[in-house]
Amino acid sequence: MEVLSSRVLIRPVDPARSRAFYRDVLGLAVHREFGSPDEPGLVFFTGNGLLEVSGRSDGPVGGVALWLQVRDVAAEVGRLSAAGVPVLRAPQQEPWGLVEAWVADPDGIRIVLVEVPADHPLRRDQR
Repeated sequence: MEVLSSRVLIRPVDPARSRAFYRDVLGLAVHREFGSPDEPGLVFFTGNGLLEVSGRSDGPVGGVALWLQVRDVAAEVGRLSAAGVPVLRAPQQEPWGLVEAWVADPDGIRIVLVEVPADHPLRRDQR
């Protein structure tokens, strides 16, 4: 298989609420808007990936998590908590060395916020 492009798709219960959450609360930049002006689909930049919030779900979304690397997990958790975003787990260093915290979107989808510490192997030049 030759993959030319990819993105994660979310079909929220309340599309307007989820569009506002990803655009205004998380602060993701919009890559593309499409569809009806009354109920547009939005595609957001997520670092080197894309997240599409479009359509509508009749029930809860399950089995999906978003992994977003940020510069400062504690600062983002503080900002999001102050905005009323549920914090599912406070920042903590994982056995594999990354600092992770979990928050939830309006439909309860887990968003894993990840910070790569300065001394982590992912930051070291492997040449």
